[in-house]
Amino acid sequence: MRLKLPNPLRRRKLPKELLESGEVKLMHLSDTPDNIYSFIFNLLEKVEPEYIIHTGDLVDNIKLERKPELRQRYENSLKAFLEILENSDAKVYIVPGNEDDVEVLRKLAKRTRILKPGSILEIEGLKLAVSHTPIELLDINNVDLKLYGHNFKIIPKGLNGLLNVNFILFPSKRIVKVKYPDGTNFERGYKLMRGL
Repeated sequence: MRLKLPNPLRRRKLPKELLESGEVKLMHLSDTPDNIYSFIFNLLEKVEPEYIIHTGDLVDNIKLERKPELRQRYENSLKAFLEILENSDAKVYIVPGNEDDVEVLRKLAKRTRILKPGSILEIEGLKLAVSHTPIELLDINNVDLKLYGHNFKIIPKGLNGLLNVNFILFPSKRIVKVKYPDGTNFERGYKLMRGL
């Protein structure tokens, strides 16, 4: 069952520095359940990033590792999401996650560059190591930032796309974080403890 969550961009404003900056923008996200695709679409329309890096689990509410019988539903949602990402003017990079089907991703991606875990990109003079899981980035040195998702861990020089949608502004290299909509972790399948 998919929850219809209100678009948080209507309720709260995006950071002023993100909207008013004339700088080049890179958007980093990870572990995206399909019920937040409209949020991402609206974010792309408002911010217009030049680069998008997704660090895996593109349809995070469908756990293909455990439920391969959901492959067709995964493929349908992935196709819709790739259309959102690829119809932006941004250059799109994806590192597949443990819940992604790489063959389906390669089949559906038209202008997305699919990267291997531990790949290093240089964008606007910034060296970025990318992976779905943080563990694959621990031994990589000589980079400015390490972009990943998968779990709630924080690593040195790390930027976790599961915790926030992260924007890197160039040339200042400022990082601006935007919260995912309420309920995103529930849709990802995380059980939250209440009353703490």
